[in-house]
Amino acid sequence: MSEKVEREFLPFVRRPGRYIGGEINQIKKDLSQCDLTIALCFPDVYEVAMSYSGLAIIYDILSSLRDENDPIVIAGGGMANCSEPMAEFIDLFVLGEGEGAVVELVELVREKKKNGAAKKEILISASEKFDWVYVPAFHTNQERRNAIVEDFENAPVPLRPIVPFIETVHERVSVEIMRGCPGRCRFCQASFCRRPVRYRSVEKIVDIAKACYHATGFNTVSLLSLSAADYPKIEELTSRLHEYFQDKYVGLSLPSLRVDQQLKLLPELLTSVRKSGLTIAVEAASEKLRQVINKPLKDDDLFSAVEAAYQAGWQKLKLYFMVGLPGETQEDVKRIVELSFELAKLRKTIDGKTANINITISWLVPKPHTPFGWLGQKPKVYFEQAKQLVLDEKRKLNAKFLQFKFHDINRSVLESAIGRGDRRLCDVLEAAWRAGARFDLWDECFNFEIWRGAFEKFGLNIDELAQRQFNADEVLPWEHLGGPDKKYLALFGENASDSKSQKRASHISSSPVEQAEIGRYR
Repeated sequence: MSEKVEREFLPFVRRPGRYIGGEINQIKKDLSQCDLTIALCFPDVYEVAMSYSGLAIIYDILSSLRDENDPIVIAGGGMANCSEPMAEFIDLFVLGEGEGAVVELVELVREKKKNGAAKKEILISASEKFDWVYVPAFHTNQERRNAIVEDFENAPVPLRPIVPFIETVHERVSVEIMRGCPGRCRFCQASFCRRPVRYRSVEKIVDIAKACYHATGFNTVSLLSLSAADYPKIEELTSRLHEYFQDKYVGLSLPSLRVDQQLKLLPELLTSVRKSGLTIAVEAASEKLRQVINKPLKDDDLFSAVEAAYQAGWQKLKLYFMVGLPGETQEDVKRIVELSFELAKLRKTIDGKTANINITISWLVPKPHTPFGWLGQKPKVYFEQAKQLVLDEKRKLNAKFLQFKFHDINRSVLESAIGRGDRRLCDVLEAAWRAGARFDLWDECFNFEIWRGAFEKFGLNIDELAQRQFNADEVLPWEHLGGPDKKYLALFGENASDSKSQKRASHISSSPVEQAEIGRYR
């Protein structure tokens, strides 16, 4: 057997460190003494999985329980809220937040197994007991709700994260400072499905960061949230972290900051901390389009924030934009280049240098459970022309200091076709897998023709599905899977064309529909 392994297996192993096991802080148990065992899987390679904070939390929770043998395939995360394309491969989906749900579910499964229950009985019991459980085999159009962690302050957090043997995508301490987002941008599924908004205290966050740092030695602390600038005590928090970590050369990362008056205060607070780059999710380059997506932010705030960053010594700047928004024009696309150019030149007023800015442009993928979920995606040729327009504008300005990175257009088309798909796509996914589709988020592995062929095999057109416009009264493939009420989202979408609406959606409207929607999350 050992010779066969050496001959037929080992030559094909890349990065053996992925498979060694026994990492620092790994929890070890005698499986023969466990009445329930769980294989915790992540749909990507080791280097990506080990950087995902959600996986670490679930691992820590499950490891604290006494862990069966008949496998029940369970899935969760954001895809669970639009899971019909995976329905034939998964026994049970957990909708919403997993920290409390996984404990209750494991306890039910363990109790049923002790009583000799069969797999079908266990699934029926879970579906009847928990309204955040979706069992596709018993689908009866009964509406499911998202599980919610009400006491977010004391939600489980791994204080001794596993330290990988090899380099991973993100080697850092990750601390979730808040959950949900008060902004509710109309394209963002997470801001609508992860409600209500909850915050951790400054004291708790600092304690978590300290404990994880001492258990791992990572030299960056990342403050995770959908919008860190919306954390109500962000100044106090960054000040406290700076006070503790400044002499340890530990950097502070605030991913995807929203642009507003508060943002320009942050760079000054971080002057003495090792700077790992400032990322700003602008999303739309024109104020008109920001209004459409419910991000009514002013250019003045953006320039003030970036100027403050330059003055504080920040040299790396990354901007995120999105193309394909409703009402978008060529001028809006050109404005991406113009705005980035102006922000780069802004540094000359500080130290006489032009800044190098990295700009990432993604293509709008209409998401389930959002006001844009009814819209069809723009045709592929639209994105191709927009990409060329951006490159042409950069060339006209001779802006070599602007580095543009574009999401793969074909992959965005695939995401739109699958993300809003129904159970017919189960056959498509299996056909693509059998044809060799693997690791499709990796450029070197993605083959769009495999996917196009898989759709055509079952009489489906991938472009038509991606561009499909749903009718207002149509039954949506995801409307029974958690998330806000459909009427509420439709109302939110109608407001997108109202140019007089200046307030962020988290602070507007007291309509019966909205109040009923908010009540669902309490």
